[in-house]
Amino acid sequence: MATINFGGVQENVVKRNEFPLKKAQDVLKGETVAVIGYGVQGPGQALNLKDNGINVIVGQRKGTTSWKKARADGWEEGKTLFELDEACKKATIVMNLLSDAGQIQAWEGMKKHLTKGKALYFSHGFGVTFHKKTGIVPPSHIDVVLVAPKGSGTSLRSLFLSGQGLNSSYAVFQDATGNAQERALALGIAIGSGYLFETTFQKEVYSDLTGERGVLMGAIAGIFEAQFNVLRQRGHSPSEAFNETVEEFTQSLMPLIAENGMDWMFANCSTTAQRGALDWKGKFREATEPVLNELYDNVVSGKEAEIVIEANSKPDYRIKLEEELTAMKNSELWQTGLEVRKLRPTK
Repeated sequence: MATINFGGVQENVVKRNEFPLKKAQDVLKGETVAVIGYGVQGPGQALNLKDNGINVIVGQRKGTTSWKKARADGWEEGKTLFELDEACKKATIVMNLLSDAGQIQAWEGMKKHLTKGKALYFSHGFGVTFHKKTGIVPPSHIDVVLVAPKGSGTSLRSLFLSGQGLNSSYAVFQDATGNAQERALALGIAIGSGYLFETTFQKEVYSDLTGERGVLMGAIAGIFEAQFNVLRQRGHSPSEAFNETVEEFTQSLMPLIAENGMDWMFANCSTTAQRGALDWKGKFREATEPVLNELYDNVVSGKEAEIVIEANSKPDYRIKLEEELTAMKNSELWQTGLEVRKLRPTK
């Protein structure tokens, strides 16, 4: 484990050269790892584990779209693909990758298979942190750990296949065997993490819920809409408004920021852009910081968890969700984007 200075703060980070795949394989030797759920994170984590030589099986409800996807990905019914109950029974490590709502529904059936010495793994701290709302309280005789890739399961898989890795956080909630941390780190390396940084279940879910509602998804979607609308209202064409709002950001600037940082991107644009960005970034920070504080307070209080649980429990949730997503898809902003993307040169 390395100690790295992040902007003046010392943090512990686990890198592949310090915890190589061979060590992960040794730690997990003799374990049966059951990936429960084959939705957002399940496919990427399960396939990476399999390719890294770990004894892994998949648990999924039979007949679902995810069951069919698992079969298409090469998991064999009765050999490496089982119903949830059977997979949990066979496992020594249960990787609970169901949706937050799915975890609530499946918990009582899963809990009876969590016998002494097993490990329960999450990639999100939601269920355990908000246990008063979810009812998910792990028994005291098992290890409870978390590895949370900082990206989608699709990204985790594609980066793995290209020889790279997605950074992940890890946490130990409960160490019943004395080996919980080693199990967590081994699983983190085996699923394809580029490196692992320490957190807690609580901090992971607080940062995750804030991030996805804030900069990662909610805020960026909202500010895209706001700037596009302003440009359209001021007489700019849809293509110009989209290019100045989304296309240049995603295709030109974000790759530069990802590779070299915001300061480098600022230093390598026009002096006119530099001056304007430096002058206006403070105004945007001051305008949005109170909103983000309100958001964080809602997360900590459990209000956001309540909203999620209540929404997901409604029988027509999927229908209503599809209506909202369709409305976004059919907006002028994203219909313009559909056409702009078609114009990108191909190799």
